[in-house]
Amino acid sequence: MVSRINKFFESPLLASRIGSEDITKKEKYLGYLLGPTGALLLNGVLASYLNVFYTDVLNLTIVGGGLFLAIFPIVSRILGAFINIAIGRWIDTTKTKEGKARPWLLISAPLIMLSGILLCIVPSGNVTVQAIWVLISFNFFYGLAFNLFNMSHNLMVPLSTRNIEQRGNLSVLNNIANTMMTGILGALVFPAVILPIIGANQKLWLITISTLSIIAFPLIVLEYYFTRERITLESHGASKDSQKHMPTGKQQLKAIFTDKYCLIIFAYFAISLVAAQLKNTSLVYYCNYVLGSYNDGYTQSLVSILGGLPMGIGLFAVWPIAKKFGKKNTTVAGFLLMAMGSLVCFIAPKSLPIVLAGQFIKNIGALPSAYIFMALFADVLDHLEWKNNFRCDGMAMSVYSIILTVSAGVATGALNLGLSLSGYVAPVFDATTGITTGAAQGSETQFVITFFFVGLEIMTGFICAGLLHFLDVEKVIVQEQKEILQRGNTEAIG
Repeated sequence: MVSRINKFFESPLLASRIGSEDITKKEKYLGYLLGPTGALLLNGVLASYLNVFYTDVLNLTIVGGGLFLAIFPIVSRILGAFINIAIGRWIDTTKTKEGKARPWLLISAPLIMLSGILLCIVPSGNVTVQAIWVLISFNFFYGLAFNLFNMSHNLMVPLSTRNIEQRGNLSVLNNIANTMMTGILGALVFPAVILPIIGANQKLWLITISTLSIIAFPLIVLEYYFTRERITLESHGASKDSQKHMPTGKQQLKAIFTDKYCLIIFAYFAISLVAAQLKNTSLVYYCNYVLGSYNDGYTQSLVSILGGLPMGIGLFAVWPIAKKFGKKNTTVAGFLLMAMGSLVCFIAPKSLPIVLAGQFIKNIGALPSAYIFMALFADVLDHLEWKNNFRCDGMAMSVYSIILTVSAGVATGALNLGLSLSGYVAPVFDATTGITTGAAQGSETQFVITFFFVGLEIMTGFICAGLLHFLDVEKVIVQEQKEILQRGNTEAIG
């Protein structure tokens, strides 16, 4: 399959529209800012509301006494981990003039569109058929389609350039796209405008998710055409013998799991992501049943606006601060601030003014992790290349994606188990009037929701700050990059 892809991407019609050795404005704003927005918006909405579709629209909390919704996300994500490894090897063994990750970005476009639509075309009636459909469509989207997009998309920054400042700017732009879509549209417009309209009406859910899936297609294609893998293309200057040398998957995994920087950054990523996934998934439940009333149209919007405001303002400050104090130090300070903000929320979880203040503080702390993580990760990938004399981009991104996949499943399963065991009551949709009525939740259910939304990140903030204290790759990366380029020049001359 990979050999066919290598040949297919020789076509001039698939050539990148970026030819410059330096980052261009078109590349920044079309490839890194606008291009990813469709898929990121779709994923942002699904990350926050797909579970609501399962619990409130399909009422799958009754299947197996609640065990189906608790177990299937975890099992699906674990199975998806094996697909991640395969995708990583596909990327690393792909050798085209368009790079090794970008081809898979383009391939993901139609798969994202199709699988996104299938998520909500769930047959009505038989609960067993619904459960099987949910299992298959969920794995099609998250196991294959979105993993293909996400792994290749996340490699664009590390493979774009070795210039640390340009790479940092691209990392910020890349995350502005994510923040803009998930923060503004996913967290503001969706709960304030769309959720009150669609309620628990499955047809309206289908129209909404299908529209987002279709929009994602051309935007992914735009990202493909306006990005360039400069680091991958460096190999064209090396000797033929050097190009033939391809490390095995076992060698790559050994390089990754024997490197302290890789272990630190992956541990940090796993811990922070589980907490973030639980927070995002429980947000709508928290605003509906603890802080506000069911789909009131303003509680979740206020939490998102006041909590997310720093994400918009801070994008102008985060990179200058990181340049002055270091990416690691800035991120460590951010996690400590995030823990403090979460503590403020947890003290008075039903007080809207206090929760809004806590969310504001917490999201100031989240800025470094959100905007400069990929630049830090790119430094680690370059360090691996210096240490082992081969790159591990695809395999490292496989590990990254496995953590992303499994942690999301664990978070969803944990929330659903907590909801089921605490006696969660799903809202009722009246087909005659078209009105959805939310139910009052007991104190146990409210505590479960509150802990996952505002309690857990108190602990994980301190843990992540402690881990990242030891990630000092920035002290050596400039010299290591010089040595990598010197090796490449020597091979090219030889």
